[in-house]
Amino acid sequence: MFPRRPPAGLAAWLVGAAAAGRAGTWGGGLLSLLANQCSFVTGLRVRRAQQIAQLYGRLYSESSRRVLLGRLWRRLRGRPGHASALMAALAGVFVWDEERIQEEELQRSIDEMKRLEEMSVFQSSGVERHPPEPKSQTEGDEDPGGKEQPWEMVMDKKHFKLWRRPITGTHLYQYRVFGTYTDVTPRQFFNVQLDTEYRKKWDALVIKLEVIERDVVSGSEVLHWVTHFPYPMYSRDYVYVRRYSVDQENNVMVLVSRAVEHPSVPESPEFVRVRSYESQMVIRPHKSFDENGFDYLLTYSDNPQTVFPRYCVSWMVSSGMPDFLEKLHTATLKAKNMEIKVKDYISSKPLDVGSEAKAAAPASERKSEGSCGPARIEYA
Repeated sequence: MFPRRPPAGLAAWLVGAAAAGRAGTWGGGLLSLLANQCSFVTGLRVRRAQQIAQLYGRLYSESSRRVLLGRLWRRLRGRPGHASALMAALAGVFVWDEERIQEEELQRSIDEMKRLEEMSVFQSSGVERHPPEPKSQTEGDEDPGGKEQPWEMVMDKKHFKLWRRPITGTHLYQYRVFGTYTDVTPRQFFNVQLDTEYRKKWDALVIKLEVIERDVVSGSEVLHWVTHFPYPMYSRDYVYVRRYSVDQENNVMVLVSRAVEHPSVPESPEFVRVRSYESQMVIRPHKSFDENGFDYLLTYSDNPQTVFPRYCVSWMVSSGMPDFLEKLHTATLKAKNMEIKVKDYISSKPLDVGSEAKAAAPASERKSEGSCGPARIEYA
């Protein structure tokens, strides 16, 4: 199926080198051995490159391959060992060193919540007033003059407020929600949001939702999420990395997600791939993780790849976000009142974050994790 020899020109050179070695003109037997070894290694690499090219030719369209390879090359260019890293990506290896969510990303979201609290924008009893213009968390949402875009009020309710602001250079908005719930605990709300199996039951829009790969160094996970969009639009699919953190000492929880590319999840003609997506959720308990009452701050942006005007997209997001949050709240109440078992992501950490000697979990291990995941908690 694949050639057993390296390209003709290179093979001829190596054969000539071997012959010269045997004749004693280039150093005798040593050079002959070197030439034979080079011929063998080169042949293996050529065959491997052809196999990779054929694989990606089947999985991706030509335009998708150009985009993927261009992004990888720009990211790796100029770094030590960038060629080997690029080959690893071409061979279907997800580069966690580049894609995992870092501590700094989690801390930025927590710091933003603290900053707003210190300015008395929010209080534990609920929402007070429109926040000042917070610092940007999305690249490129500052205008050319360096001034941040102002937040515009979209929805104003007692325990739910929604703002938006333009993302400069696009037709899109970044959204920010602040809300309060008093009838469920932070632990319950957080766990229901993270539990992918339970979400398939309470979110009717989900077509597919599964963990693709886990990083044992940071706890980040890559997920593939396919969801219905309003008729007549095609369903959308997201490939994104997420990471959560629970700070018992400072009484705060955070969940950060953003879109990534993963070689095991190529684009499908059945869905429209959403490549721009970011979400940060910070939860601040009123008392403790296991007592009713908490505030949350959600910052969100994505590009759903629609041809509709800006105001139509804004309307869909502005109406869809409150609807999703209310579904999440209802699912949490249902889990609490009906004693539905949900994974407890707070009590049972899935990994030792301090162990940097470990690498990403192999596929065989990831399959077994689905059946023996974190310890479960039964809500009383």
